[in-house]
Amino acid sequence: MENKKNNWLNYLLHLADTSLILGQRLCEWCGKGPVLEQDIALSNIALDLLGESSNYYQYATEIQNEGKTEDDLAFLRNEREFKNLLLVEKENGHFGDTIARQFFFDAYHHLLLTELKHHSDLKLASIAEKSLKEVTYHLKWSSEWMIRLGDGTEESHIKIQKSINDLVDFTDEMFIPTNWELELIEQNIIPDIRTFRPKWETKVLEILNEATLTIDFEKSRKLTGGKDGKHTEKMGYILAEMQIMQRTYPNMEW
Repeated sequence: MENKKNNWLNYLLHLADTSLILGQRLCEWCGKGPVLEQDIALSNIALDLLGESSNYYQYATEIQNEGKTEDDLAFLRNEREFKNLLLVEKENGHFGDTIARQFFFDAYHHLLLTELKHHSDLKLASIAEKSLKEVTYHLKWSSEWMIRLGDGTEESHIKIQKSINDLVDFTDEMFIPTNWELELIEQNIIPDIRTFRPKWETKVLEILNEATLTIDFEKSRKLTGGKDGKHTEKMGYILAEMQIMQRTYPNMEW
């Protein structure tokens, strides 16, 4: 029973951490977007993700029942305790890098939430249902930008194609379950993420074909580890910036 509780907590933290770290990355674009409208769009997507993560963290504190708050989970855990996908901690790079990262995740995120909104756990299902409305827009936005950049100028095409080539190695982790995920899958507690892959690839190829872009899934190096707390060298810098205020002034409130 205790192991089941820990696995469930790990899953909630994985969902929360992934949305939080990607939201933090997108916040870095605030005031730096290529045009004002897209600057605002990136900020709004970041806020959606931060709101989603907040809901998961609140639920996780209830499962823990240790008197912690969502802020404790977001700002007072160390790098090895975070369970986010490696993909979302990748640096923003240029606009095309950010768009490719967002598109790959959005296509997966949409599939995941579509399944979770029917979950027997009503609290998780309600979070997923609310978030799905927002993520449907995220996927539409990132898909349109993939097409716009891929089928745009020669320079934009070359840059976004390189972004795809650089990020494909980080996409497999979305579909490779950890040991604690496998136990939850075998107990029919969470959807089997391995079954998402064909639908995800179909969506990705649909958009990339329209964008005159290519992707070679077979050449992916299948980089994993984020869900088990093994992160890239970028993660420490993200947390240092994100957590500095709470760690410098403990229990601070606005």
